[in-house]
Amino acid sequence: MKQLKTIMAIAVLLCGGSAAAADKYAQEAAALLKADFKSKGPATLERVTEQDEAQKACSSATPLPAKKAKALEEAQLKTVKYPADGSYLGDWKAGEKIAQSGRGMQSSDKVGDPNGGNCYACHQVSKEEISFGNIGPSLYQYGKLRGDSEAILKYTWAKLYNAQAFNACSRMPRFGHNGVLTEQQMKDVMALLLDPQSPVNK
Repeated sequence: MKQLKTIMAIAVLLCGGSAAAADKYAQEAAALLKADFKSKGPATLERVTEQDEAQKACSSATPLPAKKAKALEEAQLKTVKYPADGSYLGDWKAGEKIAQSGRGMQSSDKVGDPNGGNCYACHQVSKEEISFGNIGPSLYQYGKLRGDSEAILKYTWAKLYNAQAFNACSRMPRFGHNGVLTEQQMKDVMALLLDPQSPVNK
């Protein structure tokens, strides 16, 4: 939606139009999406057409002012739900499978099937895996470099839960906030990042 709105805004500006015209075209584009695309399984149209306040703010054609970005981050941090049992770490081997999996929330998936984290699409995670993206920073030796203090546990959990709590318009999925990963899956990914026995920290 952000890209679509940006393209519309650029097209209007190139043609000498106004922001109001860009909004009108964006609304028309949204109407076309609703008319042409149908929800199927866990891939719902609402995921594209219905935005929360953070998504709306970050979909503007201009960068967020610093004050507004900070306020958004503070609001997003308040949405973070920490583990009910106070335990942050699960099984790093299960976490590795989640990090490797890009499945989930697609029209070919069954509703209720577990989603993957697809972490390797953006990050180097372990030394053994030679295929990974570099949009995000390397996570290799994440725990070895940072330790496992309470502060690091809470920060890492919150970052996985809702990355927009630390970077207002982060492109990283809000794994907990949007229900992409379950609490147990997040614990497993936490263990992958922080367990000394994990390949991440070798």
